[in-house]
Amino acid sequence: MMPLVFTDATPVLLVGREPAFAKRRALLEASGLTLTLHEIVPDDAALDAARLIFGAGLSVEEGEALAAAARARSMPVNIEDVPHLCDVHVPAMIRRGDLLLTVSTGGGAPAMAAAVRAWLDQRFGPEWEDRLHEMGTTDPRNRLHNKHPNLALDHHESQREPHRQGGADWTPITSLTGSLFHAYSQAE
Repeated sequence: MMPLVFTDATPVLLVGREPAFAKRRALLEASGLTLTLHEIVPDDAALDAARLIFGAGLSVEEGEALAAAARARSMPVNIEDVPHLCDVHVPAMIRRGDLLLTVSTGGGAPAMAAAVRAWLDQRFGPEWEDRLHEMGTTDPRNRLHNKHPNLALDHHESQREPHRQGGADWTPITSLTGSLFHAYSQAE
């Protein structure tokens, strides 16, 4: 598995019908992606204009046809609830402005992904949208490239109990990022 973040300029084709279509549409719209919507598999021009294709609420035949059309164009496709027709999976997500936290088990344990997502949701509340903005704009030390990722957290936490923010225990995160930074530093 390889997580990717598509920018809002990515043209996305969503094909399908209610209610699965509405759920997928809401998720894609919340992501800010540029959507083209169709109820049935569209013509070649619409398929060629897309860079990412989703199908939701389709019959088996429609899902297979859409996946085949996407794959013929070397475009990633996701046909909801049909794993063998998916080149990409949509992870469980927490969105706080530009902070995007995702969890995926590759479709193998969706209940576990939901549990981890719920855990993250409790620890990263809506206030993180403003915190991220503050951390990114008010202190140039928070925007240093190729520096220890804990600098931003440590500075932001300086007035609070170390490694705790809004009830979140940062110990596992700071241990992990510290290990990653050490490995990165050794590789240079």
